[in-house]
Amino acid sequence: MSGLPSRLLRDQPSGASSAQPPAVVSGGVGHPGAPGQFGVHGVQEKRDWPPLTEAEVASVLAHYPALPPVVAILWHSMRPFSAAGIVQMQGASPKTVVVKRHHAQLRSVAALEAEHAFMRHLGARGLPVSTVLRTDGGAGGAGSGASALTQGQWTYEVFLPAQGEDLYRETMSWQPYQSLDHARVSGAELARLHKAAEGFEAPARGEACPLVSSLVAVGQEDFLSALRAWGVRQPGLAQQLAGRAWEQDVQAALGPFHAVLRPLLGAVKPCWGHGDWHGSNLLWAPGPAAGIRSVLDFGMADRTCAVFDLAVALERSGVMWLDLAGPDVVVYPQIQALLEGYQNVRPLSAAERALLVAFLPLVHVEFALSEVAYFGTLLKDAASAEVAYTEYLLGHARWFAGDEGRALLDWLPAALARGVAAAP
Repeated sequence: MSGLPSRLLRDQPSGASSAQPPAVVSGGVGHPGAPGQFGVHGVQEKRDWPPLTEAEVASVLAHYPALPPVVAILWHSMRPFSAAGIVQMQGASPKTVVVKRHHAQLRSVAALEAEHAFMRHLGARGLPVSTVLRTDGGAGGAGSGASALTQGQWTYEVFLPAQGEDLYRETMSWQPYQSLDHARVSGAELARLHKAAEGFEAPARGEACPLVSSLVAVGQEDFLSALRAWGVRQPGLAQQLAGRAWEQDVQAALGPFHAVLRPLLGAVKPCWGHGDWHGSNLLWAPGPAAGIRSVLDFGMADRTCAVFDLAVALERSGVMWLDLAGPDVVVYPQIQALLEGYQNVRPLSAAERALLVAFLPLVHVEFALSEVAYFGTLLKDAASAEVAYTEYLLGHARWFAGDEGRALLDWLPAALARGVAAAP
C-alpha cells in the first residue's frame, strides 16, 4: 500500500497482556519487539498504528470457532494505514492465519464486506485472491457469518495464508519491479483481474470510505465543483483545507490535465479495480520463472474503470517518486513490459489508450486529499498532512507538467500502440 511519511502513535510492545491495543494518541514512539514502518525515506522506527498483540488476536479469533488457540505472532507488517500480522496457532490445519486491524474511522465492517465481496467475485472467476474467513467458521463465500468484526475502536479481518513467496516484503511502494519479467507478468495479471471484474456491479465506495483509489470527482466534467462536493463528504477534509487556497492550487496544477481528460470521459466504462497494484501486493512463484501465485490487499479497491486502475499501476511502479533528483526517474523499460503484458491479455482500444494517458497525472488526486484528512485529522500529524498536500497532491501534478513528466506522457501513446501490435 502506498503512503506518505507519518508520525507515530504510542502503544505497548507486542505480546502485551491487554486484549485491546492502546488508544490513539499523537506524537508517538517506536515499538519494542516489532519492526518499524515504511516511510518516505525508508524504514522508520515509529509506526502510525500499534502492532498487534497476542492477547488482542486471541480475543479476535475467539469469534472464529473453527480456529485453534493462538501460539504466537510470527511477523508484523511494515505497511502503513493498518496493522497486520501472521498468527501461528496450535494444531496442524490451518497452521497460520493473517489478521489485519484497521481504525474504525478508516474501515467499517460494511466497507470491508464490500471489499470481500469483490474478492469473492474475482476468486469465483479464477483470480488467485486471499480467502477471507467468516465468524461462523465459513471461508470464502460459505457460511452466513460476518467477514469482519469490530472491537472497540478497531475493525478486524482474518484471512487464510495466501500461496506464493513475498519477494517484495522489504520493498516500499513507489519502487520498480525486480525485473522486466515481473513487470510483464504483473501487467498480464492485472488484465486478468479487469476481465474477471466484469459483472461486479457494487456501487463506488469512494465518497464514504477514505483512502481508496476513487474516481468520484476526477471522473466528472465539472472537476472543481465535483471535488468541492466530494471533499465535504470526506471526514475532516474541509477542516484541513480551511485557510488554504486549495481551489486555486488545484485549478493551477491539475486543471490543465483535467481539460485533456474531460472530452474523453464519455468512453469510460465503469468497473471495479484493485486500486493499489504493485509488486508488494503480489505473491510470486518460487524459482527463476516469473509467475504470480496470489493477489493481495484490496484495501484501496473501488469502482473506477480498467484504464484508471492501469494508470494507478503505472504510477505506483513506473516513476521513482522517492528520488526525483536521481537518474532514470522513469523506468521506461518496465512500463513498456507491463503495458505489453497487459495488452497481451486485454488489448486496449484507441479510446482506452487515450484515457490512460489522460488519467495518469490525475489518478492520485482523491487519494492524496484523503491522506490530507487522514494525517491531519485522525493522526493529528500536521507535518505529514502538509506533505500529502504540497508534495503529493500538487507535487506529482507539477512533476507531470515539467520536462520529465511531459516526456513520459508524450512517450506513452507510441508505447501503447506497440503493446497493441504485440498482442495476439
